[in-house]
Amino acid sequence: MAAEDDSAEDRWVDDHAGPVVRPYAVTGGRARPVTGTFDLISMVLATRPHAGGESGLGPEHVAIVAFCQRMQSVAEVAAHLDLPVGTVRVLLGDLLARDLVKVRPPGGGAGVPDESVFEAVINGLRAL
Repeated sequence: MAAEDDSAEDRWVDDHAGPVVRPYAVTGGRARPVTGTFDLISMVLATRPHAGGESGLGPEHVAIVAFCQRMQSVAEVAAHLDLPVGTVRVLLGDLLARDLVKVRPPGGGAGVPDESVFEAVINGLRAL
């Protein structure tokens, strides 16, 4: 039985990173955000300089607020925290519900071409 315990321990420790925490442990077992939808290219901006002192927030929440002092995409947040995008979406939902971040969905910005322009470009390239 001791050999099984040793191999189980090896799966939870990385030589370089230390103990490995499963993504569901970070989100409290949740797979969907409590509010909001987050595309990979949605832009996130913190509404406060830091989230310290907020009860119920984990270190990942605080790290997101610190990282998003300048506008960042959801993909950039996930890469910076080295967490799966699904996990980051859940954390962003928590922060959005507390008004600690603002999220701007992709597209709809000034100067962004209509989807039909992209379709025309793709069709033109295919015709080449």
